[in-house]
Amino acid sequence: MMSGNDRSGLAPYKYFILALSLVLVDQATKLAVKGFSLFGIRHEGMYLGESHPLIGDAIRLTYVENPGMAFGISFGAGKIVLTLVTIVIASVLVWYLWKLRPFHRGVQFAVSLVLAGAVGNLIDRMFYGVFYGEEALFYGKVVDFVQVDIPDLNWLGELYTHFPVFNVADSCVSVGIVLLILLSRHMPTGAQLRSGSLQSTDENHDVSPES
Repeated sequence: MMSGNDRSGLAPYKYFILALSLVLVDQATKLAVKGFSLFGIRHEGMYLGESHPLIGDAIRLTYVENPGMAFGISFGAGKIVLTLVTIVIASVLVWYLWKLRPFHRGVQFAVSLVLAGAVGNLIDRMFYGVFYGEEALFYGKVVDFVQVDIPDLNWLGELYTHFPVFNVADSCVSVGIVLLILLSRHMPTGAQLRSGSLQSTDENHDVSPES
C-alpha cells in the first residue's frame, strides 16, 4: 500500500487530480442538461423547468437554475460577494490540501471533494452568464438537475414535497463535509500543518479513506 507521505511521481497531486476529475464530471453533466454550442458541436439540452423520471418519481432529472448557494440556498450579500467568497474559499482549500500531503488520506480525500464542489459551482457563477450570453461575468446561475422526492414536509409555514434540486458539485461538498466531521480527530493542528510533521499525533498510523 502506498504510504500517506509518498511523494514520488504523481503521488503528491493525486487528490488534486481527483478534484479536477470531479469538476470535469460536474461540468459535463451540467452542459448535457443545459446544452451548448462549441467548436461546431451543438447539443440542445433541456429547457428550463423540464423534468423526466429516472427512478419513477423518487428521483427525477429536473433542470432548474440557482442564483444562490448549494441546494438553492439564497445569499443576501449579492452574487459578486458570493463569487468572491467562493474564490477565497477555493484558494484556501487548495493551500490546505497541499499542506495536508503528509497527513491522513481520508482527510485529504474529504477536502478534495469540498474543493471540487466549490470550484464546480464557481465556474457556473463566473462564466456561464457570459458563455450563454445571459448575464455579465460573475453573474451566472448554477445549473441543478437532480430532484429527490421526500415525504411532504411542512416547515416554517412552507410545504416541501422534494429535496432541493442539486448537482454533482453540491453532492461533493455535502459528502466532503460529512467526512470531515467524521474524521475531525484526524485533522492536523495548525502547528503540525506549518511543520509538516506527524509528530505529536496518531497519524503515524495513516489509513485510507475506507478505514
